[in-house]
Amino acid sequence: MADPIKALDLPARTKTIYPPPYDAALVGRAKRALGEVFNLTQFGVNLTVLAPGSASAHRHWHESEDEFVYVLEGEVILVDDQGEHVLTPGMCVGFKAAVPNGHQLINKSSAPAMYLEVGTRSEGDRAHYPEADMLAVKEGGKYRLTHKDGTPY
Repeated sequence: MADPIKALDLPARTKTIYPPPYDAALVGRAKRALGEVFNLTQFGVNLTVLAPGSASAHRHWHESEDEFVYVLEGEVILVDDQGEHVLTPGMCVGFKAAVPNGHQLINKSSAPAMYLEVGTRSEGDRAHYPEADMLAVKEGGKYRLTHKDGTPY
């Protein structure tokens, strides 16, 4: 058995690979990579806290990675191709790989929100951003961002 941990005791990642000006929307996002603590290789698990006014990401979808979100505390707004949807504790949503439904979470409330996100770890995945000039390509387990035409930032 692996040694249990207290997730909120882990250091939070607050940086993003998004270049300016796209990085500004993620100020106030803190992720704790729970799956990495246990050396999981088939899927990733993040405990994410969004401060008021912060976003999880820009609207995006993945070619080869499924995503699942479960809200633990607070309220977030899911923005996808169908509009805005309020998610509260106990609610969940999933996004199947290769379905071009750009999605993101935004905390429009006055209190922090916390959720778990689980996703496939697929080498060579590509994430598309319908409203931003970005394309993310996973190489060596890490995403690299380019413009949509493939030119580097």
